[in-house]
This record gives sequence, structure tokens and C-alpha cells, in this order.
Amino acid sequence: MSKSSRRNSTVSPVPGSGRPSRVKRAAPPKSFLERNRTGLIGLVVVLVVGGIAIAGFGSASAPKWSCSTLWTAPASTAQPAPGATPRIGYVQDDLGRDHVAVGEVQRYPLCPPASGKHINQTGSGPIAVRVYGPDDDARPQGWIHNLEHGGMVVLYSCDGDGCGDAGQAALRDLFATFPPGPICGTPAGSVGPVIARFDEMATPYAALIWGQILPLQTLDREQIFAFWNQQGERTNPEPLCARPSPTPLPTAEPSTSPSPS
Repeated sequence: MSKSSRRNSTVSPVPGSGRPSRVKRAAPPKSFLERNRTGLIGLVVVLVVGGIAIAGFGSASAPKWSCSTLWTAPASTAQPAPGATPRIGYVQDDLGRDHVAVGEVQRYPLCPPASGKHINQTGSGPIAVRVYGPDDDARPQGWIHNLEHGGMVVLYSCDGDGCGDAGQAALRDLFATFPPGPICGTPAGSVGPVIARFDEMATPYAALIWGQILPLQTLDREQIFAFWNQQGERTNPEPLCARPSPTPLPTAEPSTSPSPS
């Protein structure tokens, strides 16, 4: 036997034989990585898949638009001329009318926007005319294009009763009884009204036509219809018919009082 072999073996007697027996030295213990290799690989796979899922969810839930300022009705001291019909609603600053790509995040200077950047693509802008529920995706990039063509948009927020069952029923009834266009006779359901949730506004409800807004504390059907009949299909930059000769506005400045809460 070589010296190296004697160094690597331990000699011990075999019971009952009187002869020595060679016992192999125990193998060195495995490292942590060796003992847990399979589990660690599985953990890495789970973390990678989870990270991809979280990234996808974050992208899907990321804001698609935002607001710089909530629009509020300006204080007005102007009084209508004697016998004049007060103008319903307020003029909002012109926010432009550029077209943007589907999925492009927009930041609007004022909310709710009665004009501004919007999508020009079938199905994404103008959007389908209907009542959009509280969980439906109806973003301003789409319905601003409805305004551009002369439709009305009626917005509700969950700060009021618009998201409840009774509020939704009232909104559906408003949609079902909406009158045709006051200038072109456009049938309801063609380009408007779009009724959608929008929480970033100072009042629970608002009715919009291009460049104008009627803020409301309650869903005042009569006031909305009066606003539509007085101002609808007159300011949209893409008219659906030839407009009559312009007539003087009822008053120089808007004057209306939001419905009492």
C-alpha cells in the first residue's frame, strides 16, 4: 500500500475477524447552494414572472391623462340687458384641437376639458355614443372628438350620486330622452350625447359642448336640455350642417347658477 493510500484511509478491526477493515472517509458536506439549487431556481423563476406581471399591471393601471387645474365658474357681475334671455353655461379657454396617438398620455390645462388634444381614429375618437358606467374606460382623448363634431358630453363623478344605482338609472333616462340637434336636427345617438364618469371636476355633474361648460350640482335635465337648445351645434369646429347667420348672444358674459345641492 502506498503512503498516500494509507493517509486517506482509516484502518479499524472487523468485529470477530481480528483483521483490520478499511473505512472510507465521509464526503465533505454540500454547500448551501448545492443543497438548495432546485428551490432557488424555482424562486428565481417565480420572481421573474411576478416582476413581469407587476410591470404589466402597472402599465395597464397608469394614468392615461391628467389635469393641471380644475375649472371653476368665474365670478360674474354682468347683468343681462332688460328683457334679454340669460346665456346658459360658461365659455372655457380654447385648449386647441390637435390630434394625438392612441395610448399617448395627455395633460389638460383645465378639467373637465371642453376642447383640447384628442384621438382621430375610428373606435377611439369619436367614441361610441352611450352611457358609460363607473368602471368603463371613457377617456377625454376620445370624447373631445365627439365635442368637435357637435355632440354633447355629460359627465358625472362619484362624489355625487352618479355612480349609484339611482344615479345610473337617471343618466340612462337622460340619454333615452335626449333631443335632436337644435341647428342640424342631428338625431340623438349619432355623435352625442356621451355620458361618462369624470372625477376631476369641481362639481358632481357637468354638461359640455365644444368650448363651453355647464357645471351642475345635481343632474338637472331641464337645464341640460336648455343649454343644448341654446348653445348646441353652434361652436363646434367641424359642423355637421350649414349654420344659419350668426345671431347676437343673449348676454355679453355667461351667467348661470349651478343647481342647488
